[in-house]
Amino acid sequence: MAAVLVVTGHPRTDALTSQLARHARDQLTARGHTVDFLDLAAEGFDPRMSPEDEPDWGDPEKAYSPEVRAHMRRVADAEAIVVVFPVWWFGLPALLKGWIDRVWNHGFAYGRAEPLLGRTRMLWLGLTAYGRERFAGSGWEETVTRVLRTGISEYCGIGPERATVRYVYDSLTAGADAFAVLEAALDELMAGTHVPVPAAPALPAAPTGADGA
Repeated sequence: MAAVLVVTGHPRTDALTSQLARHARDQLTARGHTVDFLDLAAEGFDPRMSPEDEPDWGDPEKAYSPEVRAHMRRVADAEAIVVVFPVWWFGLPALLKGWIDRVWNHGFAYGRAEPLLGRTRMLWLGLTAYGRERFAGSGWEETVTRVLRTGISEYCGIGPERATVRYVYDSLTAGADAFAVLEAALDELMAGTHVPVPAAPALPAAPTGADGA
């Protein structure tokens, strides 16, 4: 069994994105996994970068804000991460992009001698109103996939064999097919989680009282 972080952030709880994220949580829980459900919209996460959380390229031990350090712990504790999101303007919504900007930060997700997330498996599940032929034929599938799998996951030490990008096409009319896509992607993601993984390296230490822990 594995510890899984499910991340989403749609402004509407009745949106298909939100429904799929909750279904992922429920399916994984039913399979015996421990799920941390992170709804960025419901939790009021602020995606705006502040000086407190801006990376310091000369200081990989920088102590970030309490909010960000709390999210870093949730990411570091996960053996697998599932991100369910709508494809808006051919990329991540601002809320999720800001989460990556602030939390997947220098000295934590990258810029370390030993990758913290090298043991992690990851699934990106994007919902697009385009059909597959149009989405792929226009080059967007390749572009979005490369940004997510190579530009984020692999850059942060999650190798290509551990990072997967899948799409729900025709999301405005997908209906039950969307849940079938999700369940198949979860099967693929979790297939190897029974293999022992090395312990995660420790997070950078924060000064006393820096994060209220």
